[in-house]
Amino acid sequence: MEEQKQKFSQFKGQPRLPNFAIPNRYDLKLKPDLTACKFTGAVDISVDIVSVTKFLVLNAAELSVSPDSVNFTSNNKVVEAFDVEMCEKDEIMVLEFEENLPLGVGVLSMDFEGTLNDKMKGFYRSTYDHNEEKKNMAVTQFEPADARRCFPCWDEPACKATFKITLEVPAELIALSNMPVIEEKISGNLKTVYYQESPIMSTYLVAVVVGLFDYVEDHTPDGITVRVYCQIGKVNQGKFALDVAVKTLGLYKEYFALPYSLPKLDMIAIPDFAAGAMENYGLVTYRETVLLYDDKHSAAANKQRVATVVAHELAHQWFGNLVTMEWWTHLWLNEGFATWVSYLATDRLFPEWQIWTQFLMESNEGLRLDELAESHPIEVDINHAREIDEIFDAISYTKGAAVIQMLHSYLGPECFQRALVSYIKRYACSNAKTEDLWSVLQEESGEPVKRLMNSWTKQKGYPVVSVRIKGQNLEFEQTQFLLSASRGDGQWIVPVTLCCCSYDARKNFLLQTASGSLDLKELSCASVSNVSSWIKVNVDQTGFYRVKYDEDLSARLRLAIERKCLSTSDKYGVLDDYYALSMACQQSLTSLLTLASAYRGECDYTVLSNLISISYKVSRIVADAAPELLDNVKLFFINLFQYPAETLGWDPKQGEGHLDAMLRGEVLTALASFGHETTLNEANRRFHIFLDDRNTPVLPPDLRRTVYVAIMQNVSKSNRSGYDSVLRVYRETDLSQEKTRILGSIASCRDPEIIHEFLNFLLSSEVRSQDVVFGLSVSRDGRETAWNWLKENWDYINKTYGSGFLIVRFISAIVSQFSSYEKAEEVEQYFASRMEPYIARTLKQSIERVHIDAKWVQSIQKEKHLANAVKELAHRKY
Repeated sequence: MEEQKQKFSQFKGQPRLPNFAIPNRYDLKLKPDLTACKFTGAVDISVDIVSVTKFLVLNAAELSVSPDSVNFTSNNKVVEAFDVEMCEKDEIMVLEFEENLPLGVGVLSMDFEGTLNDKMKGFYRSTYDHNEEKKNMAVTQFEPADARRCFPCWDEPACKATFKITLEVPAELIALSNMPVIEEKISGNLKTVYYQESPIMSTYLVAVVVGLFDYVEDHTPDGITVRVYCQIGKVNQGKFALDVAVKTLGLYKEYFALPYSLPKLDMIAIPDFAAGAMENYGLVTYRETVLLYDDKHSAAANKQRVATVVAHELAHQWFGNLVTMEWWTHLWLNEGFATWVSYLATDRLFPEWQIWTQFLMESNEGLRLDELAESHPIEVDINHAREIDEIFDAISYTKGAAVIQMLHSYLGPECFQRALVSYIKRYACSNAKTEDLWSVLQEESGEPVKRLMNSWTKQKGYPVVSVRIKGQNLEFEQTQFLLSASRGDGQWIVPVTLCCCSYDARKNFLLQTASGSLDLKELSCASVSNVSSWIKVNVDQTGFYRVKYDEDLSARLRLAIERKCLSTSDKYGVLDDYYALSMACQQSLTSLLTLASAYRGECDYTVLSNLISISYKVSRIVADAAPELLDNVKLFFINLFQYPAETLGWDPKQGEGHLDAMLRGEVLTALASFGHETTLNEANRRFHIFLDDRNTPVLPPDLRRTVYVAIMQNVSKSNRSGYDSVLRVYRETDLSQEKTRILGSIASCRDPEIIHEFLNFLLSSEVRSQDVVFGLSVSRDGRETAWNWLKENWDYINKTYGSGFLIVRFISAIVSQFSSYEKAEEVEQYFASRMEPYIARTLKQSIERVHIDAKWVQSIQKEKHLANAVKELAHRKY
């Protein structure tokens, strides 16, 4: 036995499979049993043996392979495997043959079986109701590394092959895969479905779905059939996504100068789904919330989310599926690009949404994660499959998209698009690394793209550029921006853009060293000594960095905001940079609130949405730092938000825009959260009308969250009727968007006992596992309760979610609410004996956030004039 272990030890603990064999075709047969929740299968893999070996090593996990069925056929000679070893820890299967396998192409065959699990990964089961009966469907989710849970395979992105799939399923069900059906044979109550062979693709893109569905269908001008599948009875909710998909395929065909490469595109809504969506080639799977749109019950924000997610997944059909990352280190190439391109497509389809302005909120998520010392570079080394889940985060998606936007802005749209077309043509049907993309962009533009971009993708973090006037010069200095104020040693090549007093007077340059300066004469600005002349750096926030101005320049920008001189993006940027600097204790809270007061009268969705987020965080931190000031801080924010709330009113106006609808809900929710009496009373009135008539026009979908939050503000153990009523709405709706909206709203309750009851409800069978995370961001009053609940239930949560990427949301949502060093230590001690590789990074990040807030609390407590400033701002009359 010891000898056996030694024999296979060379293959264990390795990040990648050995490369003495290359798969090029899978002939895969699967037979799911939806009652017993098991499946059987057989696979013939055409393999090219490229170096002398008597071993084959491939991936397999949670599968039972019949050793007698394993053989290798080459030149009509069959070689039996005499040893089959499953290494569960490494998720590999080692096959040993009596003799060296002949070089060249042969076929590896085997039979296997497995379980349709309930973990939302691999080949799993999802449940749905049909005619008031619970039924199972079978679904695959293979990204990043779970095809190995369905069939033995070379489960790495670079191991591309073609797939010929055959399914044996109950005759009455619909069975879908990546390719169109070529034949169906019915035998009794079973049918065998044969699919066309796929083009070359990675294992993580293989897909199978079996269940009862309905669909809507359309065609692109060049004859590709596009369908949206969903549960029976929900088919009308698929029409919006269908329309977006058909138009988006046309847009991408034009942008990438290459048509969609498969004969059909299916998109399907899955009731239990861990991610948002998954770009499987030709069969894209989605959560119901991001594919289905209901005119009567979906909010404008839901509509926008459906459009951007569909555009994101379809971008992958080129960027990811046709050209695939070589290894998970380059995940950002897939995700950052698809995120960026999805905005490009959505902007073409819905220009009135001003989606590029909203992109700032997307890149902000990247900034917020990357200002932590515990962040990671865009390109991150991956040494084990279990480490991959944690990098599906804001660095790969949103920082990735933001640095692409920065490069696009620097090179110009025409040059950038030309280079992308070349890149896709060059690497179609194969794999590429980050450097390959830089090479093509550099060839096309003649700019030093590699050197410029390596500074953004190979090191974590980003700079803050400090700007000051000294004599006749404008001086710049870059340092790494960290909220913890610890000294980072990063240095970047920063594409600095600035304008002076007007958007016509612009200047661009690359800041390639720690500091630099510009002669003010070069800025063609009127007298810079004039108090009303302003300078804005990082024009329209296209760069992934923050800017810190000296006091004089800050005061001028505040004046420019009051006088409505700045673009929407720049108003957003000035505020957000100032907020981050305040959190890092580099600017006082007094000065942040003074700047916020310049936004009185602001009505732009993106700017106000960010101001609302900031107001929630500031009031939380003040409650910990100086609770005696909280009433005045809340009053200040109420006064700030009353103008847009009164302008928009409660009822949608004839012909108003999409952004007005989104803003109305957010502003009124903020007023309700801060205890604004008039808003709470009106919400209460409308809620009771809605309870009696779910189709009443007094509560359109955009206002539902507002009203649910308002109702929860006054709920307590002794006055729980509001909670029970909101739960009743939850139980009576079958729309997932409404359910998740309600879960998020209930979490805002202030009564710890109700919060405890609600958290237990989240783990009940009434809430799908995928949706629990929507209810975890509880109010400040409930945070201690939530932390104790997390400890009480950690073993169950870890068992249920420990094998997927949702588990980290439990930690980040609950731990990040605190702001004391003692609590950080308590959390650290609790998890010391419960550490797992898949939570390590998130736990460190969450504890760092607690330290940052603790430091911010101490800094606020030392501010001398804060109390007077807050009082003056709260009662200022405009």
